[in-house]
Amino acid sequence: MKKSLLLALSLTAAAYTAQAQAPAAKAATTAGPAITFEEVKYDFGSVVQGGTVDHTFKFKNTGTAPLVISNIGVSCGCTTPEWTKAPVAPGKTGTIAAHFNSTGKMGMQNKVLTIESNAAAGSATVSLVGEVKEASTAAANATPSMTVTDTTPMATMKDNGKKVKEKSGDTKLKTKVK
Repeated sequence: MKKSLLLALSLTAAAYTAQAQAPAAKAATTAGPAITFEEVKYDFGSVVQGGTVDHTFKFKNTGTAPLVISNIGVSCGCTTPEWTKAPVAPGKTGTIAAHFNSTGKMGMQNKVLTIESNAAAGSATVSLVGEVKEASTAAANATPSMTVTDTTPMATMKDNGKKVKEKSGDTKLKTKVK
């Protein structure tokens, strides 16, 4: 009899504990809409001045109501956003595409996008970071390459009428200048 009573009390306690934990799992999701990004900062590395950077930030509505993005503010006119305009249902995803034009920019950049929405936590931010390098500096640091498209001499060599011998790679050049 004692064993039966003890077993019944144990089962009742286990059932009560399981029910008490179920609402705690629901509390993890935010009441109302909530925006959660896969990444909040994108490092584009470096780009040559005048080049562009395009990146898409992905987000999920981790709340309990539809999420609506009303506007996205940018830190300067060099960055333009495009975003999911339709309401994003709970558990569903959306995107914010950011386009950065580096014309007129130099050095380290941090372009912030401020997302205004009906999210319970208020506005959110994401950013593009990286370096804009001067076009001439980037060209100087590039590995030189040469493409020969025809056999026309590229320059006239003058050495007081003497024969000029030159070696370029595996090819020997002999030139007699008149």
